[in-house]
Amino acid sequence: MENKVEVFTDGSSRGNPGPGGYGIVLKFGDKEKEVSKGFRLTTNNRMELLAVIEALSLIKSNQYPIHVYSDSKYVIESITQKWVWNWEKKGFKGKKNADLWIKYLALHPRFNLHYHWVKGHAGHPQNERCDAMAVEAALSNNLSIDAGYETTLL
Repeated sequence: MENKVEVFTDGSSRGNPGPGGYGIVLKFGDKEKEVSKGFRLTTNNRMELLAVIEALSLIKSNQYPIHVYSDSKYVIESITQKWVWNWEKKGFKGKKNADLWIKYLALHPRFNLHYHWVKGHAGHPQNERCDAMAVEAALSNNLSIDAGYETTLL
């Protein structure tokens, strides 16, 4: 059995834009960690991407391959189809969420990353758990400010 880190993520927005949140499940062998956070005003795509960024930020070692599972085609295809690197070359001109993509690109080279798309709301246990955490975070009374989004509205 290959030693690997598994990262499961999901993002949610109650309205788009609206209150949102993300959920993360990190697995390494028999160890598991869950993380979630809510924001008062954001978008679904931002939460999907932020979940991946926050998950990677929690990983302190690059000793093992990291397998990231997400139901977001926006995130998975932007990375696996290498679109984000083309956006970077063009200064993210006309692209949404540039602040988050820049954070992602700073993390990407640190790890041996493998991305997997999973169908959302299809019974995948970790994806369902991440979805529940993301929704719960979005509906909580303890919502943070997504400054990267809200400052673009000024």
